[in-house]
Amino acid sequence: MNIAMLLRRSASDHADRVALGRDDTRVTYAQYADTGARFAAHLLAQGLAPGERVGFFLPNTLDYLPGLLGVWQAGGVGVPLNVLFPDAPLRHAILDSGATAVVCLPDDVERLQRLLGDAPVRLLTTGPGGGFTEAVAGSEPTDTVVPRHDADNALIMYTSGSTGVPKGVRQTHRNVTAQVEAVIDWYAITGDDHALNCMPLFHVGGLHLISLPTLLRGGRITFMGKWDPLVWLDLATTLRPTYGGLISTMLIDVGNRTAGSPVVLDSFRICMFGGSRTPNTPIERLAAGTGIQGVEIYGQTEQNGLAISYRPDEPRRTGSMGRPLSQVVETRLVPPTGGPDIEPGSDGVGELWVRGDAVTPGYWNRPDLEPGAGSEKWAGDGWFRTGDLMSSDADGYLFYVDRIDDMIVSGGENVFPQMVEEHLAECPDIAEVAVIGTAHERWVEQVTAIVVPANPGVTAESIAEWASTHPDLRGISRPRRIEIVDALPRTGSGKLNRPELRKEYP
Repeated sequence: MNIAMLLRRSASDHADRVALGRDDTRVTYAQYADTGARFAAHLLAQGLAPGERVGFFLPNTLDYLPGLLGVWQAGGVGVPLNVLFPDAPLRHAILDSGATAVVCLPDDVERLQRLLGDAPVRLLTTGPGGGFTEAVAGSEPTDTVVPRHDADNALIMYTSGSTGVPKGVRQTHRNVTAQVEAVIDWYAITGDDHALNCMPLFHVGGLHLISLPTLLRGGRITFMGKWDPLVWLDLATTLRPTYGGLISTMLIDVGNRTAGSPVVLDSFRICMFGGSRTPNTPIERLAAGTGIQGVEIYGQTEQNGLAISYRPDEPRRTGSMGRPLSQVVETRLVPPTGGPDIEPGSDGVGELWVRGDAVTPGYWNRPDLEPGAGSEKWAGDGWFRTGDLMSSDADGYLFYVDRIDDMIVSGGENVFPQMVEEHLAECPDIAEVAVIGTAHERWVEQVTAIVVPANPGVTAESIAEWASTHPDLRGISRPRRIEIVDALPRTGSGKLNRPELRKEYP
C-alpha cells in the first residue's frame, strides 16, 4: 500500500488540527494535505513515472513533509539528502539516485548547479517565487493516489559515508509503514502528543521515529531551526512537548547547559537518545539538570530507524538500550568467530543480526550488496548483519558493546573502545572522549584516548593520572596515549567519525 493513503486519511480525520509548526507559523492537517496534493498534481503533470526519484535538500522546514507527501501521492520515491554532506558525497547521492528534481533552498541553488553541471535535474526552490512554491500555487489539488505495492521503494536514504562512498538504503512502502506502526504501538503515540523535533528529516530519527508516527495519529510537530541548546530548552519549557529526541551531541549540550542551573522538563513521555552510543554519565547529567528520564534507542537506516528500545512505562536498566521491537524485527546474537548463538543471560558477546518487515531489501544501484550476492552484510535466510556487538541479560534486554570494526586487539586481547569511553566519561575534566587503537611496537595496538577537555588547563598527564586510579582502566584497558583536542570529528548524522580519527592518529 502507498503510505500516502494512510497519511491523507489521517489528515482528513484531523483536518482542523495543527500538524506542523516552526517559529510563528502553523500548518493545519488540511493545509498539509492540500500542499501535498498540489505538488503531486504538478509532478504528475510533468510526467513523473511511478518509482521516479525526487530529492529533498532541505533543513527541517514546513515544506519538507508536505512535499514528501506529494511525491508519494504521485507514485514517486523520496530521496532525503543530508544538508551536512560535503560536495563529493552530495553529488554522488543525487546522481546515483537518479533524482530528476531536487527541492532546495534558494541559497543552495548555486552550489547544486556547480555540482550537478549538465545533469538533467530540476531545482525547485522553496520560498516566495520559488519553483516549488509556484508549482504548488499553480496546480489544482488532485485526489489521485498512484497505487504502489508493499515491495516498491518509498525512500532512498543515503548513509553518512564515514566508511566510504554513501550507500543508498532502499526503504519500501512496507518497510516504512511497518516501522511507523510499530513505533506508534511501542510508544503509545496518540493525537494528544506534541513532538518537538530537532532531529533532521534526512535521517530516520527525525522522519520515521518522530514525524511520521505523529502525523499518522493526528498529533502536532514543532520544528526548530539550527541546533541551539538554549532555544531547545526554551521551546521545551514553553510548549511542554510530550515526545521528541536528541542525538548524542545534543544530549551532551543540554546536559552541560543545565548542570549548574537545572530546569524542570516534566512534560516528556518519551525523549529518545540516539545517533551513537552515549555513556551513562551524560545521560545522568541530563536527568539531574532537566528531570528527563529518556530512553536510549538502537536502530540503523537499514532497519528504518528503530530495532531496540523501551516502552514508556518500562523500568530502565543501566547500560541497556531496551528490548527488540518484536513486531518488526527478529534478532540473534551471533559470535563473530562462529558457533552457537549467544544465549540471554550468558556472559557472551555476539554480533546483532536482524530480519523482519522493517529491514531493507538492499541498496540502490548496488547489486553486489543484495541478499544472495555474497555480501558480508547478509548471512542468508534474510538475516542482516549489523556489525554491532551486543550482550543480553536473562530477560532479553540488550547491551551495546561496540562495533566489530572498532575493536582494539592489544597484546592479543580484545578491548572494546565504548567500554573504555564509558569509564573515562566519569572524569570531571573530560567533556567528550573517543577511544581508538593506534600502533604500538610491542602490543601491536594500544588504547588511545582523544579527549575534549571540560576545563582549562587539562593536560594529557592529568587525564593519565586520573585514569591510573580507576579500577576498570587497568592493564590493557588503560589509555597509553592521550591526545587533547578542541572537538571530535562527526559524520553528517552526528556520529563520531572514528575512521577520521584513525587517519589523524595512526
